[in-house]
Amino acid sequence: LAWRLDERRTRRRRPGHGQLLDLRRTVRRNLKYGGEVLEWARREPKRKPRPLVVIADISGSMERYTRLLLQFLYGLAEGLEQQVEVFVFSARLTRITRQLRGRDADRALQAVSRAVPDWSGGTRIGEALKTFNFDWGRRVLGRGAVVLLISDGSDRGDVDLLRREIARLHRSCHRLIWLNPLLGSPQYEPLTRGMQAALPHIDDFLPVHNLASLEDLAKRLADLPHARHT
Repeated sequence: LAWRLDERRTRRRRPGHGQLLDLRRTVRRNLKYGGEVLEWARREPKRKPRPLVVIADISGSMERYTRLLLQFLYGLAEGLEQQVEVFVFSARLTRITRQLRGRDADRALQAVSRAVPDWSGGTRIGEALKTFNFDWGRRVLGRGAVVLLISDGSDRGDVDLLRREIARLHRSCHRLIWLNPLLGSPQYEPLTRGMQAALPHIDDFLPVHNLASLEDLAKRLADLPHARHT
């Protein structure tokens, strides 16, 4: 898959076809006409890719998806031009951005397995999000970041804490996308208390269970709405 994240407008300008006049370039361009203005130089907003942050559930209920999930995270980190910040959680949150670097996928996944102390443990989504919001949010959520939260929504923690922290996360990012592997089943309904608490604060609720769902995700990321939370 070719990953490309939608770009954001910055305050800086570049030569282009926008509405703003570039008087300095206009003067230089028209020197060949003896100073008479025959060609106008214009500027347009400069654009940069949005930062991407991934927070993935590796608890016991997600165990059968873990290998596929890690391969997906590695491919995403390697496929995008900008740095992708990646965190995983079960009972606690662990940053694995550094471990996913490098061109050898197997070595990267081995490094991740050594760095994470709580594979397949109990799920504490609210506590993990609280740690992320207070320890990492200001560092990685600037410049219109997009957040991918990957989980089946099974939660053994405090539901009120989950509701507060996912609302805080939603306010801090440009767009919050929840990827749920169970959503690919026609019989699935988001009835767990974790999903019920989170749904009002999610911009996109998408499946992630096969290649077609990943292709759909790639298209969504490349064509995000420019307005916040629409």
